[in-house]
Amino acid sequence: MALGTNVSPSELLQGRSPSLDLDSLYGAGPQDPESADFYRDGLHLRVGTTAAFDDIPAKAGHDLPRLGGSGSAEKKRKAVIPDHRNDENLAVAQTHLAFIRFHNRVVDSLPKSMPDAQRFARARDIVVRHYQWMLRTDYLPRLMGKGAVNDVFGKGRKAFEVAATPTDVPTMPIEFSVAAFRLGHSMVRREYDWNKRFPSGQGTLALLFEFSGTGGSLGGSLELPSNWIADFRRLYDFKEAGRTDLAPPPGEFNRARRIDTRLATTLHELPPGSLGGEQDEAIQLDLAFRNLRRAKMVRLATGQQMARFLKDKGVKLTELTKAQIRDGKNGVNLDALTSAQREKSLKHTPLWFYILREAEFNGGKLNGVGARIVAETFHRAMEGSTSSIVRDPAWRPNLGPDTSTFRMVDLLLFAFEGKKTLLAPLG
Repeated sequence: MALGTNVSPSELLQGRSPSLDLDSLYGAGPQDPESADFYRDGLHLRVGTTAAFDDIPAKAGHDLPRLGGSGSAEKKRKAVIPDHRNDENLAVAQTHLAFIRFHNRVVDSLPKSMPDAQRFARARDIVVRHYQWMLRTDYLPRLMGKGAVNDVFGKGRKAFEVAATPTDVPTMPIEFSVAAFRLGHSMVRREYDWNKRFPSGQGTLALLFEFSGTGGSLGGSLELPSNWIADFRRLYDFKEAGRTDLAPPPGEFNRARRIDTRLATTLHELPPGSLGGEQDEAIQLDLAFRNLRRAKMVRLATGQQMARFLKDKGVKLTELTKAQIRDGKNGVNLDALTSAQREKSLKHTPLWFYILREAEFNGGKLNGVGARIVAETFHRAMEGSTSSIVRDPAWRPNLGPDTSTFRMVDLLLFAFEGKKTLLAPLG
């Protein structure tokens, strides 16, 4: 579908499962012919080996598995994973790798006497439930605070598929996919203290695109060069898990940017490889333009329309005033618009922009319309999963420090065996 073409929501191709079941990791499972290549032995997911660089040797298990074989360099470096968007930039690619390792360690923790099919199913169930618990208790509260999350997960949904049969396959609301969950675009940094070889902001966002297989060309290599392996200590605070030995060097910790109406400059000129070749002019490389254009393509509701809709459903929220939308709070200004354009934007505010403005007035966290859309969508996606902590409220994690805690740092510690040499292999 060409960017700018009007399209109805029913015509949108959904390439991902609307359930939170990690289909981007598992595909359709090892018994499915189209997904079998993702697996090493019908149980374990495949991992790749990095390419030696200077004095850093090749390191097994620190790159995504890649196609290799014959053909063009582009074909050889293609990641063998269900969703190639997870290899659009290195931060996402290395996170996907961490989930592969997490699954493989869970498999190894189960009795080898268990039949393979049962062992795989059991491992996937454990992984998905721990993933959902991490989203529910660690990720979502960081986006919007615990109050909004607890309201939805404790009292139920008020607006989205309220009467749905829990086990039915959920839908993916376009208000979420085209607007609300694009909140992450504002959190991306322009530069990262990536690892020992690329400290002090030398891991620029442009380079994180380049050293991936879809957004770039792995720097001309067929595998990830070893000097680009992530140092997870710089991306996650392991002091939360009591691991002070996993603190990064002073001043080298990366924090996500607050949710607001500003984007890192690199996102205004995306690498063409990350867009599937559909751009025809320079403006189409601008992520903000693309987000707003896609909303127009599907005739998405405005921020004001969604606020009124949610209030009619019994959601308590305060609508933004025209002055708040116009001036924001340490966000972008609208001075470049003509008077007519500005007035139209204040009266019919694009939903994505409205949600980011809401966050500016809430300390950089989702609020009101944005918080409700995201929390309800996650709740329904968990409820409709084959493995569901929503439908099984008595379930508790057992791979974290206790039966109520499982955070992203706990996932990484388990996946990388708690070893500094694996979480930060360059030192």
